[in-house]
Amino acid sequence: MGEQEQKIATIKNWLGTGAINIFGLPMSGKDTQGMKLAEALGGKFLSSGAIIREAEAEMGDLTSSGKLTPTNVFYDLVLPYFGRADLVGLPLVLSSIGRWSGEEERVMEAAEKAGHPIKAVVMLTILEQEALARWEVANLLQDRGVRADDSSVEVFKTRIDEFKTKTLPVIEHYRELGLLVEVRAGQAREIVFNEMITELAKFSRAATKI
Repeated sequence: MGEQEQKIATIKNWLGTGAINIFGLPMSGKDTQGMKLAEALGGKFLSSGAIIREAEAEMGDLTSSGKLTPTNVFYDLVLPYFGRADLVGLPLVLSSIGRWSGEEERVMEAAEKAGHPIKAVVMLTILEQEALARWEVANLLQDRGVRADDSSVEVFKTRIDEFKTKTLPVIEHYRELGLLVEVRAGQAREIVFNEMITELAKFSRAATKI
C-alpha cells in the first residue's frame, strides 16, 4: 500500500459513517475536491448549492441575487437529505451545508441523528482576487453550465460578501469546536487534493488519540 493509500485508509477508519463538511469562497473548489474525496473514501457527496439549484425548477429563483437561501428554506430543502436510505452506512462529504451563522447547530444535529456525525470541517483557503480570476475564466469558458449565481460579476461579488459576513462565523464556530482543518486552495487541483488528504490524515490520527 502506497503512502497516499495509507493516509486514505487512516481517514476511512477514523471517519466511519461520519461526515466531512467543506467550506471556502466561491470558486475555491469545494465541489471538485469534495466529489474526489467522497470517491476516495467510498462515500457519498452532498452539495447544498446543487440541491437548492435543483429545487429552483419547481420553486423559482433562489440564487440569482447571490445572497444565501433563507434559513427556513435551507432547512426544508437540505436537511432531509441526511436521512435518505441510500446514505445509510456510508461516510458523507458535504459541500458547504449550513452556510449561515446559526445553521451549523441544526446541521450537526441532523447529521448526528442520521448516523453521520460531522467529524471534521475543511476550509479551502483562497484569496478573493484568485476567486474572482477563476470566476472570470469559468465565465469565459462557460464550463460550469447555466447558473443564476454566476450570472454577473456583481452577483459573484455578492456571494463573496455573503461568505464573509454570514459563513465565516460558521467556520469560526467549527474552529472553536476543534473540528477545523485548513487547506490552501490556490494551487493545482491535484496538489490541493493531496494536501487535503495529508491534513485530514493528521487530524484523524490526532483525534483517534484523544
